[in-house]
Amino acid sequence: MVELGFTGPSRPANDHRFLSVTDGDTPNIAMAVRMVSIDTPETHYGGAPATAQTALERARTRLQDGTYEALPSGLRDYLISRITPDAAQRHQAAGQAAAEAHTAMVNSRLTREAGSQQKMAVIATGEFVEAKGRLLAYTAPWYAGTASDPLPPRDDPRRRTFNLDMVAQGWAALFVIYPSIPPTKDLNLLLTEADKAWTEQRGAWAQAGPDLLLGYEYRALIKLGTRTLTSPEEVIGDAYQRVCVDLRTLTSVGVYGYYQVPPQHRLWIWEKDLTQAARDLPITV
Repeated sequence: MVELGFTGPSRPANDHRFLSVTDGDTPNIAMAVRMVSIDTPETHYGGAPATAQTALERARTRLQDGTYEALPSGLRDYLISRITPDAAQRHQAAGQAAAEAHTAMVNSRLTREAGSQQKMAVIATGEFVEAKGRLLAYTAPWYAGTASDPLPPRDDPRRRTFNLDMVAQGWAALFVIYPSIPPTKDLNLLLTEADKAWTEQRGAWAQAGPDLLLGYEYRALIKLGTRTLTSPEEVIGDAYQRVCVDLRTLTSVGVYGYYQVPPQHRLWIWEKDLTQAARDLPITV
């Protein structure tokens, strides 16, 4: 018996559709990609708009009646103000528009002048695979870097990731989560585009208004509005697990203070990663 005293990292199993076998150690599977550093509105989360709106209304009632008194009053007031009678409908409509914009963007940028289809580059980063089994990555048109398919210069717009362009068009909110942080130049380009999209109210905000619930806000509220509530503390703990850092000051505003920071200046850190992030990043927590 060999005892090394070490267990490598692992994750629970996820289901993926099997496609084929290339050789003895290479099965091919269909694997979804979760585009990192961005977050778009949801299209189905919470059920149909009417069902989701009912959950949002339950969340609002609980935020008002003291059920969620463990949440700071500032966050409660902020969330209550954003749960409008049509919040779910507007959110899911914005999610559908974002999906359509993404599809059009991919189809346009991956179609070559001759009409042939270009491959997609997938650049895995950070934790690589998230809890739902999706690959965490940036996506962009693929260039082989050969004489017949040269790689464009670094600043050529053809090199831009779809992640960046979804933010630039206003269909995705900035959602940078440690440790999946872009290199400095790419990060600042992303922040610049996010600031323009928010300031000019592009895309989803142009369609749905500045009080549109962002994806992570909407998902948290759906959890707060769960039909069966046995423990408010457990529900809050499930809905809020990330610390927000204000990128303007590199200072943490905690788990519940994100609303004090404009969307284009938010950096997120899982609570479990906060100690290591404080070592790796020049932030005050």
